[in-house]
Amino acid sequence: MTTSLLSDLLATPTPPPIPARQADPDRDYTRQIEVSGDAAEVTVRGPAEMDPDSSAADVLRAHHLDPAEWEATGFRSSEWTMPNGQPGVSARFSFSRRQGLPAERPSVDELLAVFDQHPPPVRTALDTKGDWTYVVALGDMQLGKIDGDGPEGTLRRAMDCIDKAADLLSEYRMRFDIDHVHLAWLGDHVEGFQSQGGANTWRTQLTLTEQIRLTRRLMAHAVLKLAPLASRLTVVAVPGNHGEAVRPGGKGVTRYDDSHDTDALISVAEALSLAGEEYGHVEVYVPDTDELTVVVECSGTVVAHAHGHQWRPGKHFEWWRSQAFDKTSAMHTADLLLAAHLHHEFVDTDGPRTFIQIPAMESESTWWRHLKGTRGAPGLMVMVTKDGAVPVKEVVR
Repeated sequence: MTTSLLSDLLATPTPPPIPARQADPDRDYTRQIEVSGDAAEVTVRGPAEMDPDSSAADVLRAHHLDPAEWEATGFRSSEWTMPNGQPGVSARFSFSRRQGLPAERPSVDELLAVFDQHPPPVRTALDTKGDWTYVVALGDMQLGKIDGDGPEGTLRRAMDCIDKAADLLSEYRMRFDIDHVHLAWLGDHVEGFQSQGGANTWRTQLTLTEQIRLTRRLMAHAVLKLAPLASRLTVVAVPGNHGEAVRPGGKGVTRYDDSHDTDALISVAEALSLAGEEYGHVEVYVPDTDELTVVVECSGTVVAHAHGHQWRPGKHFEWWRSQAFDKTSAMHTADLLLAAHLHHEFVDTDGPRTFIQIPAMESESTWWRHLKGTRGAPGLMVMVTKDGAVPVKEVVR
């Protein structure tokens, strides 16, 4: 076999060679940014005549960060040789967010007016009969934070989702005889100032009392919307990490039930008690003294509620088993565990038991977006349950 024939037979379809490109300062110029909370690192690299200061500011602007809100705290520069042999410069800047600038505050009066502008609830006769329970679960509103579409966006979305959940009840009644409606508030309804030891203060637009007021009004809105639709309405709230009332020294706690997330619902319950017989079919429950969970029976299904900060991601059943080992704990008999905290929908089963983690109501965590690149998919979840079975699980957005 001749050499040329052998070469032809062994030839592979390789692409033609691409000539080396000529150095182009515009293409050789690189930029990088890393943001973690109130700290940022910016790296710029380009021709020697590049102005590092203005280039770093351009990087901040490109990522929707106002350079006026950031202060350079460190600087490092080095020289390098570009592909064309010409000298270049590489500079790394450390920034911290200026703490003296207040976050832009929305008008609280305008936020409260959102409730008045909303269509009033439709009242129906309380003569429903059935042996199934319709569950509405929501959490992680974190009202007050600047992230995403802010407090107003979260508030409007929560109200719309609650209204959609109320409308869906009539559709599910075509398949199930539903008499009982259960409303679960799963924590982190306020952004608060305790969870990060006060590090989130700058990015929190509302005062703590304003956050709590909006939470109370939203809880009341949900009760007013759902109470006319069932002969029994149960409402539960559990403490989240953002709702902690006091965290001495940034680490300790008072009692575990000392939470704005639950106290807001207690205030609503006090108002309902003054409303007379019209809301006599509404039952409100929060954790017992120094507890973090609530367990309620819904049409034969024992429903447990926890925010979700008690266990590491993916370890929900391990935590549940540990709690159930204590026969004096109501978790010993639970069929369904509802949780929030991790901001995304997740459903898991183990034998007859079901774990449901609901999405957040806020539109995004900017810290998480900078870390992982993903935004939120906000909403609430509705379920239909009886005797431990949960045949319906739907996200409402």
